[in-house]
Amino acid sequence: MTRVLLLAFKAALWFVVVSVLWVGIYALVPPPFTFTMAGDLLQGRSITKDWIPLVDIDPDMPRAAIAGEDSRFCLHHGFDWRAIAGAAARNAQGGRIRGGSTISQQTAKNAFLWQGGGYFRKALEAWFTMLIELIWGKRRIMEVYLNLAETGIGTYGVEAGSIRYFNHSAARLTPTEAGRIAAVLPLPKKREAVDPRGFVRRHGNTLAARIGVVRRDGLDACLK
Repeated sequence: MTRVLLLAFKAALWFVVVSVLWVGIYALVPPPFTFTMAGDLLQGRSITKDWIPLVDIDPDMPRAAIAGEDSRFCLHHGFDWRAIAGAAARNAQGGRIRGGSTISQQTAKNAFLWQGGGYFRKALEAWFTMLIELIWGKRRIMEVYLNLAETGIGTYGVEAGSIRYFNHSAARLTPTEAGRIAAVLPLPKKREAVDPRGFVRRHGNTLAARIGVVRRDGLDACLK
């Protein structure tokens, strides 16, 4: 029993050291590859990605992401307990299951883990979320998020998405274009930002309108 406990302690210690180093490296260099990208390759899809620094992304894009995915991004420390409680209450009433994941949690998942649920993966996600909030800070979290998030089938990041949909860099997105990309983020394999129909069009227009609210209310203050 003592030997088992010792081995478990050593394994846990190694995990902590390796994960902290991993997060520390990604604080300085762009993540070169993700498990989600590997899944696309295994399914025979090509990968399109093009890293762009946050300072070069039109500021309306992170505002649209905040409006659509995590309005309290600059206020929480990785976990939005209000959103989690609200999602749990809505899910208890039935209907479409909703999550309460923050941009920080999504970034931790995209950079270090795989898609899908399960308590083990959720526990790892919580650990990496705490690490990136502590080591990276909000600007780096948003930068990695906007560069790793799927913006279409086999397309990763807002730069590749902007070129795919609008034939120009994410450095000069209009509010409408930023809103449409943000509308794609929750279901990138089922939604298209170019000439969208139905919900994607309506939601994209709503997010485009909310960009001004994010700017006016300083909900993006941590990115400045």
